[in-house]
Amino acid sequence: MPLFPQRRVLVLVTLAVAAVLAWAEFAPAQQAPSSSDAGAAAQPPAIIEEAPPAVVEAPPPAVAPPVPPSGVAPAAPPERRVAERPSESLKQRERFDVAVLQAVDKVTAETIRFEAPVGQPVRYKTLILTVRACERTAADEPTEDSIAYLVVDSQPRAQTGRPAPGVRQVFRGWIYASSPGLNGPEHPVYDAWLITCRTSAPLRAAGGPNTPSTARAPASRSR
Repeated sequence: MPLFPQRRVLVLVTLAVAAVLAWAEFAPAQQAPSSSDAGAAAQPPAIIEEAPPAVVEAPPPAVAPPVPPSGVAPAAPPERRVAERPSESLKQRERFDVAVLQAVDKVTAETIRFEAPVGQPVRYKTLILTVRACERTAADEPTEDSIAYLVVDSQPRAQTGRPAPGVRQVFRGWIYASSPGLNGPEHPVYDAWLITCRTSAPLRAAGGPNTPSTARAPASRSR
């Protein structure tokens, strides 16, 4: 009888030790993750590399079979959309031998009108004006006008005992009687423009630039 309590105590102690050992093994497994799990979480995901594209040779170009000339129909002519050019030629402009010019001195307001034969230089104070051509518009042109090709040189008069001064060209081009401000000589003191073109008049004696008459005319020019 006295042996039963001792066995009971021994069994209880054994069970308690087993329970403590079991709890000690189970608790660390739940509290801290294993080293293998931490290392797996720290590593980035693996990159899957794709294989390079395969090099494929291009197929040879297709060659169309030749077509015999008998199998090709002639193309239809294109539709005519542009009007045909008239057979009659444009009328030529009529040319004249004399240009009627008008000049003004901007300082003294002196204005003169004079004739300049084509090809002969005419002096007006320090300007030498040479008309190379003078013509009027043709009948089929929309605006009636007189046009002249004028060359203007600047040369002061020679003084006694001094060498002749040099010539300097100040203008070269076409001038229009209806639009004197469109194109013309630009000079700080003098100005000149075209009035009209007319037929030949008795020419002055040759032997140097002609000098225009001092007849006065109304000083009017629209720039």
